[in-house]
Amino acid sequence: MSTTTELQKDAGTGGSAEETLLELKGMHVFYGAIEALKGIDLTVRKGEIVALLGGNGAGKTTTLRTISGMLQPRIGEVLYRGERIDGIKSHELVQFGIGHVPEGRRVFATMTVRENLEMGAYKFNSVDAADLDRAFTLFPRLAERRTQLAGTLSGGEQQMLAIGRALMGRPELLLLDEPSMGLAPLIVQQIFEIIEEINKQGTTVLLVEQNATQALGLADRGYVLETGAVAMSGPATELLSDTRIRAAYLGEGA
Repeated sequence: MSTTTELQKDAGTGGSAEETLLELKGMHVFYGAIEALKGIDLTVRKGEIVALLGGNGAGKTTTLRTISGMLQPRIGEVLYRGERIDGIKSHELVQFGIGHVPEGRRVFATMTVRENLEMGAYKFNSVDAADLDRAFTLFPRLAERRTQLAGTLSGGEQQMLAIGRALMGRPELLLLDEPSMGLAPLIVQQIFEIIEEINKQGTTVLLVEQNATQALGLADRGYVLETGAVAMSGPATELLSDTRIRAAYLGEGA
């Protein structure tokens, strides 16, 4: 097993032929006087699924919110396809090909399933029927409930709707924040199978998850955050077998 330093080196220096899609460099983010992220370095390559793990308060959601423009780093850079995007407003980043599914789903409760999906396509002049068909093919339950108010859906159905709504913007990079939170195991499995299929269809994924087994079983690489800093990083298979990860997330003795 590699040391932590070796794992971090492996994660940041992959094959030169692989295209870097997203890169965070020395990112420090504050909530007032409280430093939430303490110099984060992170890379996501085109076509990957990268898992971002950590306990409550580790900085996972803050990382995604900063990437998507909802927060601004005080120090450091967010690069997308080699261009700085920190400082660009959140709604404008959708035009760059970045989709964000926030923690808690946040569907429009008083709108129908179809209307929620159509809202995801707001950057286009009109809703493309092919995009709707794709969402309904990925999520057959949504097709069955297309005229139902989103607020009446189950938690799993709302999570499917939140992901489907993000996909309506045809993102190249999809940020997913705790998609399994509060869901039954069978629904969690379905959600992760859909994430895998979305990735196979060409969408790069940065996945925040507390379910380390599920996330690392799906991901190519992973990062572990502790109190706002990267504690470990490396290939997902190596992280999953690391005794420190197993002790922290799987309840096994180190």
